[in-house]
Amino acid sequence: MKKTAEAVSLGHPDKTADFISSYILDKIIAQDAHARYAVEVMIKDNTVVLGGEISANANTKYMYVWAKKALNEIGYNEVYSKIWGDCAINTKKLKVINLVGKQSGDIYRGIKQNGWGDQGVFVGYACRGANNINPELYYARKLNAELYNLAKSDPNMKLGLDIKTQVTIDDDGGIETVIVAIPMLEDIDLQDFVLKTLGIDVKNIIINGTGRYTSHGSIADCGITGRKLACDFYSTASPIGGGSPWTKDASKADLTLNLYARQLALQYLDDNDECFVYLSSCIGRADLPSATVKTIKNGIVHMKNISIDKKPDEIINILGLNKPVFAQLCRHSVGL
Repeated sequence: MKKTAEAVSLGHPDKTADFISSYILDKIIAQDAHARYAVEVMIKDNTVVLGGEISANANTKYMYVWAKKALNEIGYNEVYSKIWGDCAINTKKLKVINLVGKQSGDIYRGIKQNGWGDQGVFVGYACRGANNINPELYYARKLNAELYNLAKSDPNMKLGLDIKTQVTIDDDGGIETVIVAIPMLEDIDLQDFVLKTLGIDVKNIIINGTGRYTSHGSIADCGITGRKLACDFYSTASPIGGGSPWTKDASKADLTLNLYARQLALQYLDDNDECFVYLSSCIGRADLPSATVKTIKNGIVHMKNISIDKKPDEIINILGLNKPVFAQLCRHSVGL
């Protein structure tokens, strides 16, 4: 059966929105490791809208500065604006609308008793292969990262930062089709670059399927946090658990328990072909209502319930999520 996966760069407007929220969260956590944070981001044209809640012993008056610095880290800076003009975001014209309030006291009641800050379901996945992810996603991410690095390292090449890569694996496990969308001010032949990066023969390579791609990022599209969950996690190989992992502190569990489920999936993979770990949480409570492991070997499915005796703060400490690491995790799609 053919399988396809997609990856997007930080320059894609949805991932730009994710990164801005993660970047601001890091700035808050650096001031208060116990900060409570849930901030969604929308970016359109040269405007960033922040909406959500923050409760922390931290100075939050620098939202504009942090949003602009996040954009600069992605590569959307004044040099980029000079090259791309009206085709890309202009950070000199940046406007930030701040609609952030305080976290509900009802939620805090449960968190201060070492309970989870939300309820939900979460999934971890692992399989045999490079990085223990499905090959189509591995190749899509690898190619995307190299194209992004190429575009960012030399702006004078006039390659843009809003990049999508899509890889289809055929029935024999080879790469049948690679699709790349990358902004270009001048036509550049990237066929050899794609082949060299993937290190494997490709039957069909498509670069910019419409034949022209200049206007990009928040100028061509509206970016909203949490819309690239399949790219962030396991594509179509696994169900997606939780909500947006990049807009909340660790107590909310959307990143924490997805990462923990992944860690458990790697442990239980053993000599199986695939492993899925399903977890659930209850707001205000420390115990997990359910924890299930499903393994597949030679087409045979085995399922069992497991017991998780760790409290939220233990899991958060194990994963290092009480530190300003969220932007880095967002940059690498949780490092799967």
